[in-house]
Amino acid sequence: MSLDIPTLTTHRLALRAPDAKDYPDFKATFASYRSRFMGGPLNAYETWMLYAAEIGHWEIRGFGMWMVHLKDTGETVGMAGGWQPAKWPEREIAWIIWPDRAGNGFALEATSRVRRHFFETCGWETAVSYLDPKDLDSIRLAERLGAKRDPDAPTVDGSDVCYRHPDPAVLRGSQIAHGIEMEIQNYIDPLFKPKGWAID
Repeated sequence: MSLDIPTLTTHRLALRAPDAKDYPDFKATFASYRSRFMGGPLNAYETWMLYAAEIGHWEIRGFGMWMVHLKDTGETVGMAGGWQPAKWPEREIAWIIWPDRAGNGFALEATSRVRRHFFETCGWETAVSYLDPKDLDSIRLAERLGAKRDPDAPTVDGSDVCYRHPDPAVLRGSQIAHGIEMEIQNYIDPLFKPKGWAID
């Protein structure tokens, strides 16, 4: 790949360019029920074509999706980044975490980092996330990131909803930004660690 894709880092994560060795996890996820809100489940041919598109997107658009790795083990736990295939009205910030790695705050941590990169390094002035209205987990994540539903924005096909991310200037140093950091820190070192046995 001729494009120089930067590696982004967070407290726990390293976000790197998609690579052929990451394909098996991608294939397993998009063949599973977890991908139901992202056009899946897909067959083997469809997952291969989508992964090829993920890599090619960087060459065509100059931005794309990173593979999300754990810093301490190198394990791949999902993807996060930018996405704008043909017919997408605007540049999107998107994410997906492998089914067995969900619930650890990786989507919040990775997506917050890629958004900061696009806003502060790439000069994006706005970004959206196109979500299935039944995908409540992703809607809650978008809202935790400070995104709000934009009823006036065009959607991809009319069956999705558009969530617009905060203006970069508004986001910088805001309560939203502090809240995101506090939540990530709580995943790293929980503030409340119950002891003893559950009684219910």
